Parts: sequence; C-alpha cells; structure tokens
Amino acid sequence: MKVYVDMVFLLNFYLDFLLLMTTSVTLKRNVTIKRLLLGTLIGSTSIFFLFFSISSILLLFFKFFIAFFMIIATFHFKDLKYTLNNLSYFYMISVILGGFLYYLNVEFSYSHIGLVFFSKKLNVNGVFLLIISPIILYIYYRQSKKFKSMYNLIYDVNIIIQKQKWHLKGFLDTGNKLVDPITNKPIILLEKGVIEEKNLKVYYVPYNGLEEHKLLKCFKPTSVEIEKKKFKNVLLGISDKKFHLDGVECLLNNKIMEDLS
Repeated sequence: MKVYVDMVFLLNFYLDFLLLMTTSVTLKRNVTIKRLLLGTLIGSTSIFFLFFSISSILLLFFKFFIAFFMIIATFHFKDLKYTLNNLSYFYMISVILGGFLYYLNVEFSYSHIGLVFFSKKLNVNGVFLLIISPIILYIYYRQSKKFKSMYNLIYDVNIIIQKQKWHLKGFLDTGNKLVDPITNKPIILLEKGVIEEKNLKVYYVPYNGLEEHKLLKCFKPTSVEIEKKKFKNVLLGISDKKFHLDGVECLLNNKIMEDLS
C-alpha cells in the first residue's frame, strides 16, 4: 500500500491546528498564531511513528507524550491544574471530532442489513475531511457555549409547604420580576401540576401580561431553599404555560437571586 507522507503530514497538521484552535477558543486562551503553529508542528511529528514497528501500549504512551508537549508549547505551563485542564479539553475535542469522522466514514463506506455490515468500497477522502472537520468543531463550540451559558443559570430548588417537600430544577429568569404589589414579596413561577395544590390557601396577584391584565394564582410556601439558602418571604405563582427549558420546572425571581448572590 502506498502512503504519501506529505499528504498525511499536511492533513495531520491541519487537523491538529483545528483541535488546538478549538481548545483555545473554548477555554478563552489568548494564544498567538505562532504558538498554535508551534504546537501543531510538534503534534504532526506523530506521523513518523508510522515507520516504526512498536506495540500499541508504547504507541499510546508516545501519543500522550506528544500531546502533552503540544499543550505546553501552545498554552505555556502556568501550573499543573491549568495544563491538565487544557489537555483534557484537547483530548475531549479530539474524541468528539474523531468519533464523528469515524461515524461518517462508516456511513459512507458500509451498508448493513440489521447488524451485518459490508463494504461499499467507498472511503471518506482527505478533501471531505478538510471540509467537514471545521464544521463539526464549530458546531461543538456553539453547543458547548450554549450549554455553559444555560446550565450556569440552573439551580436546585427545594419547596416546602407544611409537611410536603418538592425537589425542582429552577432557572434564573432575569425577566421574572413579578412581585405582590401589596406585600412586595417576589414570585417564583411554577409549571402547573408540579406541586399538589389541594388544601392550599390561594392568593390571587394581579399582573400585566402581553396586552392583557390577569390574576395569577399563588401559594405561600413554608420555605424555599435555593443552593442551601432558605427564603420565606416569597410566593409561588402557577403558570399555565410549559417552560420548555430542558427539565426546568420553575422560574426563579430575579430579586431573590440578587439576595442569593
């Protein structure tokens, strides 16, 4: 089998550069292009292992060794935690990219009947890798950014009413500034049905919706615990609409979260 070393080197260089750049952008490391190119060059030397007959364990050791120096060359060594964090993200992104490329190669190269796979004699070529790899990494970066921005605003919430207790997921909604105009108590919005409303004293609080004026059905909890801090001077409002926020069952009031911070 013919192996074009220059093509393999260039493809490896290209992919290593993308991985290091994605790691840098994801972790917000301000590194120069020169540092990225230096780290990429170190990583591309791994292709020379193709010409040596070594065991899989030794090959794994050498790849880890090279990856470690790629990270040092690109991001410097500030402390062990900083370096290991860079290395772990680099490997995680590598696995994600490698997994997607392997999946696409299998999809294009094989057909299957049930669990029996057979070759189509069609492989994903280098040009396809050049095109699809940055798209995959861009999607990963966008999704990870969205994930971090959303899940940093999700809190564990324990609601206690008399002797009943509910454990919910709460989302910090900066737009929720509802307060009872009489008592000035902030209102936490709950999805309808997440707590048992039977035998609970109901309070109706007026509020202005979009082009309408409504009364919001509310209950007074014994206490609400957010991140192990208890709040008693709050009300629970029942929303008729689903929140559609990945398992979130209540919208926390901005005023409460100001006290929490």
